[in-house]
Amino acid sequence: MAESAVTTGVRAEPGQSRALARSLTAPGLIAIGLGATIGAGIFVLTGTAAAQYAGPALSLSFVIGGIACGFVGLCYAELAAMIPEPGSTYTYTRASLGRFPAWVVGWDLVLEFAVAAATVAVGWSGYAQSLAADFGLRLPTSLAAAPGDGGLINLPAVGIVLLLTALLMRATREASLVNGLLVACKVAIILAFVCVGAAHLKPELWQPFVPDNAGRFGAFGWSGVFRGAAVVFFAFVGFETVATAAGECRTPQRDAPVGLIGSLLITTVLYVAMAAVLTGLVPYRDLDVADPVAKAVDTIGLSRFATVIKAGALIGLTTSALTALYGQGRIFFAMARDGLLPEAFCRVHPVTRAPVASQLVIGLFTAAVAGLVPIDILGEIVSIGTLLAFCLVCATVLILRRTEPDRPRPFRVPAATLTAGLGILSCLTLMASLPAETWIRLALWLVLGLAIYAGYGRRRAGLS
Repeated sequence: MAESAVTTGVRAEPGQSRALARSLTAPGLIAIGLGATIGAGIFVLTGTAAAQYAGPALSLSFVIGGIACGFVGLCYAELAAMIPEPGSTYTYTRASLGRFPAWVVGWDLVLEFAVAAATVAVGWSGYAQSLAADFGLRLPTSLAAAPGDGGLINLPAVGIVLLLTALLMRATREASLVNGLLVACKVAIILAFVCVGAAHLKPELWQPFVPDNAGRFGAFGWSGVFRGAAVVFFAFVGFETVATAAGECRTPQRDAPVGLIGSLLITTVLYVAMAAVLTGLVPYRDLDVADPVAKAVDTIGLSRFATVIKAGALIGLTTSALTALYGQGRIFFAMARDGLLPEAFCRVHPVTRAPVASQLVIGLFTAAVAGLVPIDILGEIVSIGTLLAFCLVCATVLILRRTEPDRPRPFRVPAATLTAGLGILSCLTLMASLPAETWIRLALWLVLGLAIYAGYGRRRAGLS
């Protein structure tokens, strides 16, 4: 397969195929976006963010996050339609800034996708254990939580990651069909929770809507609203996964913008509604649990419905982890195609057209992280990695408008300078709201990436 001008890299040897199957359509892309987005953010971190940062104003946190994502989503739509290649932000940076900045972005995206999948897997484990406990089944503590949470390993989180990895190694089409069915069930259950919960709301729990600041930045007050938005921001990563799938669309110039904007609008509305109902059923300080939605249903007194909600949460978290793992596989595929990772990562199975080696390595890494790291640390790491990537996407739109003004753009960002500029400003504001420890972890991760590039990526890129 000949490479495009944008993504020139290592050429395929005779008999080797690097072409991914083009089997996705706009509805499939929206389902991928919903599958990636509606997961740990709505079923797990809503409770943490409400209890520790925003209180009832969590719905405002999601509005702020949705607005920031709106600016970024328009930029993604332009780039995905213009450069319909796998790799998303990595590919766009490669097109505008070159190999080294692209490596930095690709390495950062591991935080956005692989670590996001690990975060979701830990949330999945919490709901799975809660549901199993309803039937009298309990794991030993040593196998039910990460070392930082009092256990030795979170075995259910490891298991779900490995199972989804096996599915993705089979074929994109099969994974897309499974994802579509699960997303339909998930959205139906969320709508049922919102409707049932709305009939049992206690408006007094929303007072005060923005709790007084507790004396430090980010602990309630308006700084808490912004920190809440930053912490749950990784929940909006779904539309980035749509961008990674652009290279597998039948008509990417049309389908990619529809999938990006459509999935973003739907998920933002669902998030705001879920946050409002959740904090209207349970005092926000009581929501810092592994299964806050199930806790809210328990307060209504509908035990059977609680079981349905827990099952729905498992479905939602499964699709979220599935699509995050899928997105990371396509990014590694693109990086290997350009010579920045070993060539095995860009080889696809001759029958299924899936990047098997790439998906396997990602699955093993993600399973290890999910089994050993607590969810609160994971959520903050994913958020800062996602926000950094979104800043670079907006910057890429501005750079390509200047360097390649005549290039065909099937979709154009309206008022590009203003829109992209607001996207960058929004993301930087949310990044500044995150704790200093999260910035340190990001810096250490990027230093590790630079060391790998110096030892492997720079030499291999020079030979491609």
